[in-house]
Amino acid sequence: MPEIFDFIVVGGGSAGAVIAARLSEDPTCRVALLEAGDRPPGVELMPVACAAMQLNPATDWMYTADPGKAGLGLRGRRVPVPRGRMLGGSSGLNYMAYVRGHPGDFDSWAEGGATGWSYPDVLPYFRKSEGLVPNGEISIDGQAHNSAGLLGVSVRSPVLQGAREFVEAAEAAGIPRGDYNGRDRGGAAGVVSLLQTTTRQGKRSSTYRAFLEGAAAHRPNLTIITGAQATRVRLEGSPGQIKAVGIEYLTAGGEIGVAAASREVILSAGAVGSPHLLLLSGIGPRQELESAGVVCLVDSPHVGKHLKDHIQVPLFFPAPGVGLPMVEVALSMGPAALRHPAGPLPADPRDDGKMPADLLNLKQEAERRLAEWETTGRGLVSSSLYDACAWFSTGLGDDHSHDAQIGFIPCGYNLDLWHSCLNVDTARYFDDVTSRLAPEAENIIVLANPVLPHSEGEIILGSADPTVHPVIRMNYFRDAHDMKVIFAVLRRALDVVAHWPAHRKVGPLMVPPFLARKHGYLEAATPSDALLEDLALHFSLTVYHLTCTCRIGSVVDPRLRVAGVGKLRVADASVMPNIVSGNTNAASIMIGEKAAEMIAADHGVKLLEFVGERPVSLP
Repeated sequence: MPEIFDFIVVGGGSAGAVIAARLSEDPTCRVALLEAGDRPPGVELMPVACAAMQLNPATDWMYTADPGKAGLGLRGRRVPVPRGRMLGGSSGLNYMAYVRGHPGDFDSWAEGGATGWSYPDVLPYFRKSEGLVPNGEISIDGQAHNSAGLLGVSVRSPVLQGAREFVEAAEAAGIPRGDYNGRDRGGAAGVVSLLQTTTRQGKRSSTYRAFLEGAAAHRPNLTIITGAQATRVRLEGSPGQIKAVGIEYLTAGGEIGVAAASREVILSAGAVGSPHLLLLSGIGPRQELESAGVVCLVDSPHVGKHLKDHIQVPLFFPAPGVGLPMVEVALSMGPAALRHPAGPLPADPRDDGKMPADLLNLKQEAERRLAEWETTGRGLVSSSLYDACAWFSTGLGDDHSHDAQIGFIPCGYNLDLWHSCLNVDTARYFDDVTSRLAPEAENIIVLANPVLPHSEGEIILGSADPTVHPVIRMNYFRDAHDMKVIFAVLRRALDVVAHWPAHRKVGPLMVPPFLARKHGYLEAATPSDALLEDLALHFSLTVYHLTCTCRIGSVVDPRLRVAGVGKLRVADASVMPNIVSGNTNAASIMIGEKAAEMIAADHGVKLLEFVGERPVSLP
């Protein structure tokens, strides 16, 4: 007989970890959390090492996608879609930008029928999670923030000079600085700031670290089952009265496990995993299910549809005196990052005694920097190096929000990240990849990022076998509006760089040589629209912000209950009616907080704190 729980949460990521932790605050409530991965490795705590967990099957689902009209400069024309496969999910391998979105994003959700999801409705849930450490380097709207929440939010230490200069340049270009997670985000001129990140004392604050690792992990009423890949929602009942009664899952040893739920099953497997699981369970478009050999139990035509993602075009600039050499980053990560084949230290630490004095000094400096970060949280490794951003409106529509974002990275990255993690054809993108990405090179990257795309993709069941990845189609630039917006964002990004502080000028934009030849581009000239379009079609990269595949109003109702199925909810980025105009992790955590209170209210579960909902049974 399967073990019976009150609630089963599938997916221990950005939303699921929050839901399981909150519901288990009531000691009478039996909660199971199923996670396909395991607890995160120690390297997850080091913010700068986020790329180290990509392309690792222990921590990354390693999906890839068809980019649609874009991706001409990607190897094999495939978009990497890293998704966290561990407790903490994608909050354990993302770049940690804590960005809530524009107030108008949520107001538009409510106006479109998502009752209870306006900005005043969701703000208490953002605040509930947040444990912000104020910093004199950024502006803070005190009414919008909380310093006592479980989720660490802070600004990197030390602040890098290049990031400060980006903020100065954006301000000189007409974008005022302010609190983008507070009152300043709604301003007509936009806002620029150093980034608030999901870190505490220089360490990553994933939802595993913030919500599960401490007290919650020791609660006897919370059962965390790792190495458990959900394969099907168990459904019972006749047509029109179908309800969820449990989950089937595949153990790490290949056995079939079953967990039963007396109250509800909550899918928090993300914008890929949740629709995939619904489809595998017979909930989705009838024709697609039947063509994959799955019996359709609930014909739900929007499951997996309306996929939204953010894209960004990287603009690469030589920046002597401004850019951070990657050798400094490697040095700050400790001796292991300097060992062969990546660096000068011996591959085997047992050979360190044979090193000359200069290498011994190098090792000692690496040890000193690593120890400083471990003990104080200070150092180059205390952020992902995605350190500052600006938001604004292009004036091309979507007047309820800002439709543009410009991100700043104070280094040029290395070949492995460009070639493997981003999947860029580096031989085509760079004029001289060896010199451009040399460990000592000083470069910066400015990211032109439209944040309210009109194009929609989809996730389709390619096989009834749950171990086979679904088909992901991004359909970038399917809607011509998105190309108009990216022109505007690219030009504004170039304008920001043109306003760089005069004493620290940035070098000319590096344009891929084949595109420069094709469009007759000369160094430091103004790029034509045709060149910018080619640049976008070849080298637009995902920002890893997949959303909307089980959206409110199409697949779930405003209380996140799956239409046509009792006792089943979805609570993660997939339920967003439209993508938020900024990085999506903060909103995903908010969805987890709000979902937990809705579930608790519906079932009389006693949480430690309610900030919006209240169960009828409580005073």
